[in-house]
Amino acid sequence: MEKYFSILLECPLFYGIGQEDLKAMMGCLGAKFTAVSKGDPVFLEGDSAQLVGVVLSGGVQVVQDDYYGNRSVLSILQPGESFGEAFSCAGLESMPASVFAIKDSEVLLLNCRRILTLCSQTCHFHSLLIQNILKGLAQKNLAFTQKVRYMSQKTTKEKLLAYLLDQAKQQGSAEFVIPCERQALADYLGVERTAMSTEISKLKKAGLLDTKGSWFRLKQIDSDN
Repeated sequence: MEKYFSILLECPLFYGIGQEDLKAMMGCLGAKFTAVSKGDPVFLEGDSAQLVGVVLSGGVQVVQDDYYGNRSVLSILQPGESFGEAFSCAGLESMPASVFAIKDSEVLLLNCRRILTLCSQTCHFHSLLIQNILKGLAQKNLAFTQKVRYMSQKTTKEKLLAYLLDQAKQQGSAEFVIPCERQALADYLGVERTAMSTEISKLKKAGLLDTKGSWFRLKQIDSDN
């Protein structure tokens, strides 16, 4: 368990909480560690919505499938990021979405009701956790707004460039690694992978970017291209 403390101490959910308190709180919050193979579910739609997950290694995506099997990727999460708190805090009894590992992953699961309810020991970290959850929910709302902006772009090229330009800005470099594989990116942007691959090839041929797998380097982007 302790090998993950360096990740947890950097996790927004645990901002302001020291290592000794972090150790003590694991039992109080009903912490469970689980390993999930790539492609396997952490949660499935309809599962209990009482748990909050924190990605320790690998990565996961939150998805919804419609009646016809079409999948929408709501978010892609990396080590240190949490998921499920919106559903738990909303008082939902069951998960309205599924969470799948996009890589071999390790996940920490916490009982959200224990986070939101003071225990008999009146642990002082509860107020910090609640503050951190509220801040995290606000940030996820901003991320959702960002995705809506991508989806509102008219073409696959425009959606792709909007996403890549944001990644470059967030990572502070024109050279960056996106947090998912190509298929997951296509699902997230709501486009066909073949169409996205075609646009990437065109942009590469035009000298606007270099790429290999999840690695990208943006060159001069001309809005008229």
